[in-house]
Amino acid sequence: MESAIDAHLRCPRTRHRRVEDDYVPPYPVWSARAPVSVKQVVMGYFGVQSRGPEMQGRACAALMKIARDFALPDGPGHHDLTHYVDAQGFDNMIAIAYWSDPAAYARWCATPAIDAWWRSDERLREGLGYFREIASPRVEHFETMFNTPDRFEGVGVVMGGVSGELQEHGYWGSMRDRIPLSQTDAMAPSGARAVIAGAPAPGQRVRIAGHENIAMIRSGQEWTDTTGQERRLYLEDMEPVLREGMDFLRDQGLPIGCYSNRYMSHLDALGAPLQKSFGLSYWRSLADMERWAESHPTHVAIFGSFMRYVQALNFQLQLRVYHEVSVLKADEQSYEYVNCHAGSGLMNGLEPATAGP
Repeated sequence: MESAIDAHLRCPRTRHRRVEDDYVPPYPVWSARAPVSVKQVVMGYFGVQSRGPEMQGRACAALMKIARDFALPDGPGHHDLTHYVDAQGFDNMIAIAYWSDPAAYARWCATPAIDAWWRSDERLREGLGYFREIASPRVEHFETMFNTPDRFEGVGVVMGGVSGELQEHGYWGSMRDRIPLSQTDAMAPSGARAVIAGAPAPGQRVRIAGHENIAMIRSGQEWTDTTGQERRLYLEDMEPVLREGMDFLRDQGLPIGCYSNRYMSHLDALGAPLQKSFGLSYWRSLADMERWAESHPTHVAIFGSFMRYVQALNFQLQLRVYHEVSVLKADEQSYEYVNCHAGSGLMNGLEPATAGP
């Protein structure tokens, strides 16, 4: 058993873990490991927003154009295609891409064809919305966890390696303990989101600045390999409870610190749904996320349904679950929205009437 914090990222602690050194977790999990040379990663969410079935073909074509561009020089090491319907009834198709080198992402993003397409006035006139939400956490600022040591998802794919079984999991507070920065830093938030260009409304190009220590989580599940009782338990008992919690965060998350939540489905290369889903949410702070996880009725219900699930199956699961959690410094965030409605992503709750210049 080993620490979730890779050896080269450990330092003398000034803040203690929530468990003692002899703690033994109830079941095994693993973390992705990157080479020591990897100092920072890029997690890019490239979205296409549309409304109504008559626009879905155009939106799908736009998503596929974005995905084709990933094959250009310096493109990402891994990407996913996903879909989500937001609280306002808009379809959001998102290509999620991962780089293990921020310089490669910067070169890709500056490729003349890609840059010109993004900046073109056509993006404001074709009846679609577009967004780019780019998180670039340094390796000290994020953690990953998987219940199997193979078939990683998300940033784990581009990190390239795998840990042994981890000690810091299976208790409240383990998410924080797995982030290297937690050894010395409370990761408390400061500042506020700010509109730095445009105004949150359709027909606008809007840029949002994030504040210090926004927390971001992608937490997913795949039920492709489940059969029989396990499949029934997941689809009939566990997933509806999970969906209820995700809908709560989407619709009522702002007062408890959740800026945005999307409960997303994976798509294959032709746009058909896969048996994989995840929640993606942005929070004012890791502490706000922890409070929801530990005490809010919606997450207590999710946790309870999962524990009933694993106990009914005697911890022998074919369900694959994982998450990646980042605590982002202000300079590790970039949010841009083109012709999107005001409730989109990090614009959520920043009303046009009260936004900046």
